[in-house]
Amino acid sequence: MQAARLADGRLHLNHGPIDVVLRAWGSGAAAAEQAALARFPSILPALVGELPLLRQPVGAVPAGPVARRMHAACAPYGARGLFITPMAAVAGSVADELLAAMRAAAPGLARAFVNNGGDIAVFAAAGESLAIGLALDPRLASFDGALRLHGGDGVGGIATSGRHGRSFSLGIADAVTVLARDAAAADAAATLIANAVDCDSPAVTRAPADSLDPDSDLGTHLVTTDVGSLAEEEVARALDSGAATAAAFLRDGLIIAAALRLAGRSRILGRPFALETPA
Repeated sequence: MQAARLADGRLHLNHGPIDVVLRAWGSGAAAAEQAALARFPSILPALVGELPLLRQPVGAVPAGPVARRMHAACAPYGARGLFITPMAAVAGSVADELLAAMRAAAPGLARAFVNNGGDIAVFAAAGESLAIGLALDPRLASFDGALRLHGGDGVGGIATSGRHGRSFSLGIADAVTVLARDAAAADAAATLIANAVDCDSPAVTRAPADSLDPDSDLGTHLVTTDVGSLAEEEVARALDSGAATAAAFLRDGLIIAAALRLAGRSRILGRPFALETPA
């Protein structure tokens, strides 16, 4: 495990594939960050110990606390007959676990976030707010604006999924960003909505997931490897498909809002995504 203080004051933690940046403000902020630092080293070994179960379609409840968060976030979708493994919520669950440790160590925190590779657990006390930078094109190293979250608004997590992310996607979305009660819930929902942003097109290239990564939890499912030029009708059809899935999740109270993006077009559902212009 490695830990370092970044120039802007954020704490950077790295352990194998887990890469986290976090920060806290308010009473007990230093204690909160020390709690995250203390909790972090044991997370990866515990997850590795349960990988065979976590890579299977959601079913039996795992033992570890982070693994249980993963299972809880994915179980509602498995109950609907959707293909999902607990790994769909791993990044968000790690972020939630660290934020929980921080809040337990410092009940007086004003604001805090834990960003695990773009899946973010957030907290803002009453009267406080936190701005999260968003990029309409995740391939660009720049923000298009900031989404401001307020204490008491029910948002505890924000996650983004799509074909440009760190994990394979069954769909063709450039990005799907979801707001939910916690980061694990946002992570699982973003994965499934991004999978649903899809259409049959000769411009889309796919391959079995296990042909690209023998350890993938997606097995023989076809994942997107490239997307060429899409016709306007294909873009609309893919976004409509993803929007229908997001609308069902909204109706069932699984998410708070979702923004779907593909080829410069978008669909926004639920709470409005009002972006503040970057300075």
